[in-house]
Amino acid sequence: MKNESQYGLLLLQRYLHEHTDDQHPASVADILAFWQEYGIQAGCKSVYSAIEVLQSSGMDTVCVKSTQNRYFVGERLFELPELKLLVDAVESSRFITAKKCERLIEKLGKLTSESHARQLERHIYMDGTAKPENECIYYSVDEIHNAIQKKRQITFQYYEYTPQKEKILKHNGYRYQFSPYALIWSRDCYYAVGWSEKHGKLAQFRVDRMMAVESSDQAAVCMPDFDPAEYVRKIFGMYPDDLCTVELLCENEVMRSVIDRFGEEVSTVTVDDGHFKAIVEVAPSPPFFAWVFTFCGKIRILGPAEVLDEMRGMAAWLQ
Repeated sequence: MKNESQYGLLLLQRYLHEHTDDQHPASVADILAFWQEYGIQAGCKSVYSAIEVLQSSGMDTVCVKSTQNRYFVGERLFELPELKLLVDAVESSRFITAKKCERLIEKLGKLTSESHARQLERHIYMDGTAKPENECIYYSVDEIHNAIQKKRQITFQYYEYTPQKEKILKHNGYRYQFSPYALIWSRDCYYAVGWSEKHGKLAQFRVDRMMAVESSDQAAVCMPDFDPAEYVRKIFGMYPDDLCTVELLCENEVMRSVIDRFGEEVSTVTVDDGHFKAIVEVAPSPPFFAWVFTFCGKIRILGPAEVLDEMRGMAAWLQ
C-alpha cells in the first residue's frame, strides 16, 4: 500500500485514543494485531518507531515498561472527571432536548477511551424538570450569538400555549424586530435580552419559544451602558417588571445571602447591633417576594409602600 507507514501512524493514533487509558494499556502485540486487521504487515520495530513519532509530535503516549512494553494515552484534552462534569451539565439541562442530549453525550464520549466513555453513561434525575422539544433552539442560539457579535438586529416569531396545551404563534405570527445584547442562562432556561422595537424598551424572550429566527442587515439599537450581570441581579427569575429601589431590613446573619444575590457592591447601612439595611434595585415580582419569604422574617421590606402592600397581598393569597 502506498504511504503505508503514514497510514499506520494515523491508525495507531486513533487506536490509542479510542482503546487505551491508564487501566487499559495496549501491548506491542495488540498494536500489531490491530494493524493486521487493516492489511498492514509490520514488526515490533515499526511499533517503536511509530510511538516515537507520536511522542515527538506532542501526543502524551505513556510507556509501561515490562517484558513487553505497553502503551496508553496519558493527558487528554479533557480528563475523565471533567467529562463527567460536562455530561452532568448536559443531562440536567432543561434547555437541551432529550435527542440532542443523547447525541452530545455520545460526542463527549469520543474524547476519551471506550472504557472511560462507558462511565459517562450516567443519568441525573431532576425533580419535575421536563426536556424541551424544540430542536431549532440550537440554531437560534447560534443566530443570536452571531447577531450580538456583529451588532445586528434579528427578527423572529414567538409562541405561547392555549388552555388545551396547543402551541400558537403570538399576535397571529407577528415578527418581532429585536436588537440582542446578551444570552442569559437563568432558572435552567436561555433568554435573549435586548432592545425590542415592539415594546420600545429593554426586554427578554425565552429562546426555546422563539421560532424562525433570522438575521437582519439593520444595525442593532445600541445601549452602551447595558450590563448583563447587573441585569440578572435586578430581574428576579427574568420577570420583566419595572425596576424600583427597595429598602430591606436584614438580620446580620443573612449578609452572605444578600451579597450572593446582589453582589459585593450592594448598598448597605448598619441599623443596630443585629441588623443592617440594604438598598437594592429590583423588579418587584413573585420571584423576588418568594426570595424574601424564604428567610422567614430575617429579611423584611421597608419600602416603598406599594411594594410592601404587594408583598402583603401575595402573603395573604398564599395563606
